[in-house]
Amino acid sequence: MITTKQRAYLRGLANGSEVTLQIGKTGISKQTVKQLDDLLEAREIVKTQCLETSPISPREAAQKLSEICGADIVQVIGGKFILYRRSEKNPRISLKNKP
Repeated sequence: MITTKQRAYLRGLANGSEVTLQIGKTGISKQTVKQLDDLLEAREIVKTQCLETSPISPREAAQKLSEICGADIVQVIGGKFILYRRSEKNPRISLKNKP
């Protein structure tokens, strides 16, 4: 579980980044979960967008994907959400200095 200050730090890091994963009319599939898992391992922080055709809301998608992948929800705003999970092989983002 991440703290409020850590969450604010991660939001700042994700602010300038582009959407790397989109959820469309098929919703959350095994392929979506696999892509997200790979992205989290490579980048640690992933910005995702739920398109208007998605059968699931961004908040529901964030909740479900965070449970499946073991990630923390950083932010859900509009049709986008940000997830964070520390990389096991190559950690790049340090949250130790953020209480």
